[in-house]
Amino acid sequence: MPARSSKKEKTLLARIMEHELVPKAEIVPKEEAKKILKQLNAAPWQLPWIRASDPLVRIIGAKPGDVIRIIRKSPTAGEVVVYRFVVPG
Repeated sequence: MPARSSKKEKTLLARIMEHELVPKAEIVPKEEAKKILKQLNAAPWQLPWIRASDPLVRIIGAKPGDVIRIIRKSPTAGEVVVYRFVVPG
């Protein structure tokens, strides 16, 4: 069983998420994920994987089986949206 995060650790992680180089991330609701996967003609496991132990995944509270949306700034495209499938590990 993983150790619980202290209040100090949660505050530090929240500050990290505010940094300009850390991409914005969010859990995609199940119904929206189904629509996105249908548009992509893909199964969830065919998306690029991201481990549940990844700090970004832990901060947003995603669990294995979730699809997350990561929004990155790009100097050429402005903004790039990518999807990842959360796997155990």
